[in-house]
Amino acid sequence: MPIEPDTKDWTWVLRERCPECGFDPALVERGALGERIRAAGAAMHARLHGDAVGERPDDSTWSPLEYAAHVRDVCTVMRARLDQLLTEDDPEFASWDQDQAAIDGDYAGQQPEHVAVELDLAAAELANAADAVPSDAWERPGRRSNGSVFTVETLLVYALHDLEHHVWDVRWS
Repeated sequence: MPIEPDTKDWTWVLRERCPECGFDPALVERGALGERIRAAGAAMHARLHGDAVGERPDDSTWSPLEYAAHVRDVCTVMRARLDQLLTEDDPEFASWDQDQAAIDGDYAGQQPEHVAVELDLAAAELANAADAVPSDAWERPGRRSNGSVFTVETLLVYALHDLEHHVWDVRWS
């Protein structure tokens, strides 16, 4: 059975606690974003050195390797979007189909040690960029092609949830 594409609009995690992983946006502090992004990246990296890293727990769930490749790409996409928010007026972000990216990037066929290095770099770049957000830039707006509006702050909180949620996703392994 192939992985079902995720068609949910996850922007609700900016307002509500996630019932799956427990992420609570109300408890996220701007000054801790970089640190938490680094911690999530490190936790996912650690999982790449465990047993059965390429094995799916069932046919409809990604393996830790696939989740780690996705987290790497989330960091890269969110860093690019953050750069847009900081340098453009009300940018519209290019569409990114995460499910197609997994297929096109052959997440399951990647080498764990390469993904680990790339994940470290991508998470560090996003975390460093979060740490460097100017104090007067947190409310700069941008939007996805579907009309969802983000600010610098909400984009980083959204990205953080994605990373921490996927660390929670691989807790079983």
